[in-house]
Amino acid sequence: MTEKLILTACICGAEVTKAHNPAVPYTCAEIAREAKSACDAGAAIIHLHVREDDGTPTQSTERFRECMDAIRSVCPDVIIQPSTGGAVGMSSDERLQPLELGPEIASLDCGTCNFGGDEIFVNTESMIIEFGDRMISKNIKPECEVFDKGMIDMAVRLSKKGHIKTPLHFNFVMGVNGGISGTPRDLLFMAESIPADATWTVSGIGSCEFPMATMAILLGGHVRVGFEDNIYLKKGVLAKSNGELVEKAARIARELNREIADPCEARKILSLV
Repeated sequence: MTEKLILTACICGAEVTKAHNPAVPYTCAEIAREAKSACDAGAAIIHLHVREDDGTPTQSTERFRECMDAIRSVCPDVIIQPSTGGAVGMSSDERLQPLELGPEIASLDCGTCNFGGDEIFVNTESMIIEFGDRMISKNIKPECEVFDKGMIDMAVRLSKKGHIKTPLHFNFVMGVNGGISGTPRDLLFMAESIPADATWTVSGIGSCEFPMATMAILLGGHVRVGFEDNIYLKKGVLAKSNGELVEKAARIARELNREIADPCEARKILSLV
C-alpha cells in the first residue's frame, strides 16, 4: 500500500519578489498568511526562507524566530523546515543561523550548482560535512537538497561516513537552471538512485512543477509546490496564494487515489518521531 502523500509548501524562497507576483510574502504577517493558506489546503510542511520587510533575504535567527512564531500561531501543528541554503553569496555561518532554533528538520544542500549568469550556489564537500555534523549535534533531520544525480551520491557517501543522519530524505530539485531537467525520465532516474529506506520529495521548477508533482504522486514520492519554485497556477495565470498551488497538487492526488498526510502522519513517514 502506497504511503500517504506529504505536501510541502515553499512559500517565499530567497529570489522571487512581489514584482514577479504581488502575493509573494515578505513580512512576518504575510508569511503567516501564506503558511495558513498552504496548511488549510493540505500542506504538512512549510519550507521556510525569511525576508526583511522590504523583501531582502536574511538568515537572521531573530527573523526566523519571529516568522516561525507567527506561523505557529495560525498553524500550530505544521512542520516548519528552515532553509540553510539562504541566498547566493551568504557565508556558512550566516546560512546556519536558523538551526539555533532547534527545528525538527532543515534543508541541507548537497552540491554546488550554477544558477545562471555569474551566480554559483556554492556547497563544497567540507561545507556539506559541516552542515550535516551541525544537524546531527542538534538532532535535526536533514532534507538533502539535490539538483543532480551526483549530489545523491555525495549525500549517500557522507551518510556512510556518519556526517548525514539516516534514514535519508531527499528533495529532488528539477528543472532549475544548471541542474537536472524536469522530465519523467530524469525523475525516475533520481528516484531509482537512492537507498531503499530513503524517502523523497520532488520540487519541479516553473512549468515542470505540476508534471513532476503528478509523476511523484504516481511513483509513491512526495511533493513540494509554492512560490519559491513557481508563481503560476497554470500558463499565464498567477497563483493568488500558495494555498492555490497546494490545493492543485492535493486535487491531483485525490484524482489519483493518493491520500494526503497530515503533519502527525508526515512526522512518522519522515522518522521525526
